[in-house]
Amino acid sequence: MRNLLAFLVKYNHWFLFVLLEVISMVLLFRYNSYQSSVYFSSANVVTGKMYEWNSEVENFFSLTKINGQLTQRNLYLERQVNELAAKVTELTHDSSYLFHDQLRLLDDYKLVPAKVIANSIDRKDNLITIDKGSEDGIRTDMGVACGNGLVGVVYMVSPHYSVVIPVLNSRSNVSVKIQKRGYFGYLHWSGGRSDLAYVDDVPRHAHFRIGDKIITSGFSSIFPEGIMVGKVLHVFNSSDGLSYRVQVKLSTDFSNLRDVCVIDNSKMQEKVQIMRAAQDSIKPREH
Repeated sequence: MRNLLAFLVKYNHWFLFVLLEVISMVLLFRYNSYQSSVYFSSANVVTGKMYEWNSEVENFFSLTKINGQLTQRNLYLERQVNELAAKVTELTHDSSYLFHDQLRLLDDYKLVPAKVIANSIDRKDNLITIDKGSEDGIRTDMGVACGNGLVGVVYMVSPHYSVVIPVLNSRSNVSVKIQKRGYFGYLHWSGGRSDLAYVDDVPRHAHFRIGDKIITSGFSSIFPEGIMVGKVLHVFNSSDGLSYRVQVKLSTDFSNLRDVCVIDNSKMQEKVQIMRAAQDSIKPREH
């Protein structure tokens, strides 16, 4: 206390100076119209700039949520386009649309948005980790996609995280087809570039063109029909010469993957379970 009083006594003239300056400024801006207008104009500019900065900061931190919503919305819209195309085919019998008429309704699907928190693209067996797990309703064998297309399949699940086997993995094996052509095969990745994969076992009598879209076939128990995979980039003969091997330019940019959606379909899960039960029942039993 004694030190504080000594400090105030020592610098009292400075405190008096500051007090008189404040009083003079208040009198100046309060009783002089010109100075008052300048003060309020300047204050409004500063306040407006502060509000603008605050808004920009809030918008920046809300981008994460917005990106997740856009990813989910893109998947819904893609499914709606395919559903409408199938309806047009059914009503007009237009052979230019060769979609299967067994497309599931969008209401059958629940999309769980998630964030990619770990990802690799330079290994033979790449893996992706997302920030959703069993407590968010995620289960193994659920499909994963993003706004641009196919991503992979859920492989392991913990309460709060999940590991996904992406297309960029030697164990990935997804049934796909050439849109509007109907021919299907299996998508594989054999290493190398992260934007290229291959569709094997396309029949020799198949007719298609460079640039045709590759989509999920709907034949697997994981993915619904119509999710974008990529476009035909090149066509090769298979090793046995009995089919084609199609090089695909993937639509998903795995090097910049942030927002994904896990596809939750109870009917599809039921299909997986009954298929597994059937496989187990036909395995040879030990005697």
